[in-house]
Amino acid sequence: MRTAIAALFVASTLAAGTANAQYAPFNEAGVTMGHWHLASRDAEANKKIFVGMGGQPVAGNAQSLLFPGMRINLTLGNMAGNGGSQGSVVNHVGFIVNNVQERVAQWKAAGVTVLPGGNGRLDQAYVETPDGVRMEILEDKTQTVPIRNEHIHLSLTEAEIPKAQAWYAKTFGGKAGTRNNAPVVDLPGVQIRFAKANAKQAPTLGRVLDHIGFDVKDHPAFVKKLEADGIKLDQPARTNPQGGNTTTYITDPWGTRIEIVQRAPLGPQVKA
Repeated sequence: MRTAIAALFVASTLAAGTANAQYAPFNEAGVTMGHWHLASRDAEANKKIFVGMGGQPVAGNAQSLLFPGMRINLTLGNMAGNGGSQGSVVNHVGFIVNNVQERVAQWKAAGVTVLPGGNGRLDQAYVETPDGVRMEILEDKTQTVPIRNEHIHLSLTEAEIPKAQAWYAKTFGGKAGTRNNAPVVDLPGVQIRFAKANAKQAPTLGRVLDHIGFDVKDHPAFVKKLEADGIKLDQPARTNPQGGNTTTYITDPWGTRIEIVQRAPLGPQVKA
C-alpha cells in the first residue's frame, strides 16, 4: 500500500511539474536562476533521490531533471566529484515545500533517506546524496506546488560576507536584504544566503556540486557587463552546435564556479 501511495505521489508531482518546471522571469539585468551541476559519483543513485522528491526527468536527457525554478544536471562528462558540498564555499542548497512533514513521509515511502531538522524543528528537514550534496528543506504552506527551488547557502568568513553580498547584488542585478537578521541577495528563482565560517572554504570546482548556473537573456551583453566590471571569464564563450546554447564560466572571488547560459529558443510547436 505504501509503495502504491508513493508511486501515485511521484506521478502526480511529475504531472504538476510539467506545467510548473519553468524558470522564473528574468530580472532587469536579464538574469534568472538556471541550474545546479553535479559531478555525481553515482548518477543513478542521485537520480532516484531527485525523482523521489518530485523531479521531472528531461525528455531526451537521461541525466537532467527539472524542478519548479531550476534544472539539475547529474553528470559532468566522465568526471566524478571529490568532496561533498559541506567544506566548500557552497555549503548546501535548499528547496521549499508546502508541508515538510507530508513531503518527508512521501519521500521516505519512495525510498529517499531524510534527516530531521535542527533542534526538533518540524518545518525543516535535510536530504543528503550519498556523495555528499546537502539540501535543506524548508516550508511555505502558501505555495501552490509541492516543491520548488529556494536557496543557495554560501559559507564565508565574517569579513567577506558583506563583500560577497555586494558582489552578487551588483553582478546579477539582485536585491540585497536580510532574512532572520542574516544577509541575503534575492534573484529570480533563488535566494543567495550567507553564513559565517571559521576559515576559508574550498572552491566548488572538482567537487560533487561543481558549479551553479544562471540563465541570461542576452549572453554577449551580459559578458560585456562582466568584463566592464573587471570580472574575467574562466573560458571564452561558446555556442553548442547541437543544442544551440551559449555558455561561459566565471568564478566568484570566494571560489564558487558559476556557469552563464543563454538557452537556444525552442523551435516552432509541432502540430499533429
